[in-house]
Amino acid sequence: MTFRMSKASKASLVVTLIFAALAAISLFTVEPEPDRFFAGQPPFDLEGHQGARGLYPGNTLSGFRAALALGVTTLGMDLAMTGDGEIVVHEGLRLSPARTRGPDGAWLEPPGPALLALDLAALAAYDVGRLRPDSEAAARWPEQRGLDGAAIPTLDAAIALAEEVSGGRIRYAFAAGLTPIDPEISADPQVFAAALVAAIRAAGIVERSTVRSFDWRLLAAVHQIAPEIRRIFPTSEAAGFDTVDRGKPGASPWTAGLDVDDYDASVPRLVAAAGGRLWAPRVQDLREGDLAEARRLGLRVVVWTVNEPEIMADLLDRQVAGIVTDYPDRLRAVMGERGMALPPAYE
Repeated sequence: MTFRMSKASKASLVVTLIFAALAAISLFTVEPEPDRFFAGQPPFDLEGHQGARGLYPGNTLSGFRAALALGVTTLGMDLAMTGDGEIVVHEGLRLSPARTRGPDGAWLEPPGPALLALDLAALAAYDVGRLRPDSEAAARWPEQRGLDGAAIPTLDAAIALAEEVSGGRIRYAFAAGLTPIDPEISADPQVFAAALVAAIRAAGIVERSTVRSFDWRLLAAVHQIAPEIRRIFPTSEAAGFDTVDRGKPGASPWTAGLDVDDYDASVPRLVAAAGGRLWAPRVQDLREGDLAEARRLGLRVVVWTVNEPEIMADLLDRQVAGIVTDYPDRLRAVMGERGMALPPAYE
């Protein structure tokens, strides 16, 4: 027996199958963040990198206080985890010989101990208030003032200072230091994310916080625990530190399993595929068309680390959403020349 369908029945079946296919596809489509994701965000974000690293010791309480006095929209700070699970404000997973003196006052020898090998009490004995005079860092930031006796602060202490000085108004950019390359000296992303989210929630600063990490596994873990916390997806294509691996086989170890070449080698598309709405490229890596593509994808772009006034001016003309700088005073001057609103200074 042969079953025949009328033309009307065939048309109805086709329409039904199309809607069924669309419904199936939607099950595997990640919904973009709603517009409220950007609610309350400043029109332009002046982020003081490590406080004001070009002028004062980075990631120290004195440096943060100085940055707040200069006036920044966002206080940027690097984070690492100690062996006893405490989050401290420190750049890098090892103590840097270029800026660290031991309890005896002597400069550390390379490579410096891993923070995961030290507990909080041991870490308190080190002084990070001055750059080693013969170091590359001292040549890079010649205006940085030394402040002897500066300890590595805990995250809680840094937040408490900033909240007191700003009256609970300053914004935060927390840069979590992890690496998929050397797991022996890097905290577990899930453990770090849980501790960081707990600290942000306990301080009552969820709406004024963003979390970033070159290791996007941390960003995925934060989103899983606390989807209400904004994330910034940073990228670097520097010769010695390439987190994108454009044109190389397989996914970069930094991008949580995503391969940029699956997205036509477009970093903005890679960030969007990861669920990001904030992209932080290294300024030297910005390609022609990147900003336009990022805007088409609904991304805001915050560029790092920009210290030259002429580059700041160019980026402002291109209407980036924010700039990370070691010299907040320079960026404020460029903004002032353009009649832009300046963030308040907190004495």
